Amino acid sequence: MKKILLIFALNISVMANAQTVNVAAAANLRYVLEEIKIAYLRTSPKTKINIVYGSSGTLTQQISNGADYDLFMSADDEFPIILKKKGFTYGPMRIYAYGKLVLYSTSVNVKKGLAALNDPKVKKIAICNPVTAPYGKRSVELLTKHGMYGPLKSKIVVADNISEAAQYAYTGNADVAFVALSLTLTPQMKEKGETYIFSQSLYAPICQGCILIKRGTVNTKAAKFMKYLLSTATKSIWERFGYSLPK
Repeated sequence: MKKILLIFALNISVMANAQTVNVAAAANLRYVLEEIKIAYLRTSPKTKINIVYGSSGTLTQQISNGADYDLFMSADDEFPIILKKKGFTYGPMRIYAYGKLVLYSTSVNVKKGLAALNDPKVKKIAICNPVTAPYGKRSVELLTKHGMYGPLKSKIVVADNISEAAQYAYTGNADVAFVALSLTLTPQMKEKGETYIFSQSLYAPICQGCILIKRGTVNTKAAKFMKYLLSTATKSIWERFGYSLPK
């Protein structure tokens, strides 16, 4: 009996050591989260972290349908609450960062902000899907607030997520794009194009929240990774990619 219990305990220990953390992350986190992952693995080298990027709404739908995720990092605080109300999560939702909306282009002078959209050279304006992507929702709200959404609607090209919208502008498939500041701070984006940062007073706060996903067993390493994300150890990385942090 003692031998059986010992084998069982060893199996549990091996499973814990081999535990993988599957993260569903908003597309605006593509670069910052990879750096945080590298930093975290230096402190926890036995952990395996898989990250899938997409629009927050699409990831929410996947989780609702039973997708194999342990941690959800949304581009807002609304989609995590939707999952919490449906019973797909455990523990509290936490705000990990505040995002910033910008205008980016490789061919148009965007230093005039929204006025740059009236440039005759602007034929296509990329935004991400406002239904599934919080940055797209804020983009539409900003244009509507200034009476520009209607007149410019025919020029708007809708991308599946914020990373795709940025790619449209970077490759010239769109003349300008509404994107997350974090995506424009990579060396390639900075070298090839220009960025205009909108004042955060012009749109509702982009409160980015994270929450643990309920699974058959509790993934302790997912909880540990989430705790690290929220710690002061990642502060400089978040700020380098243009995010503001909760106090």
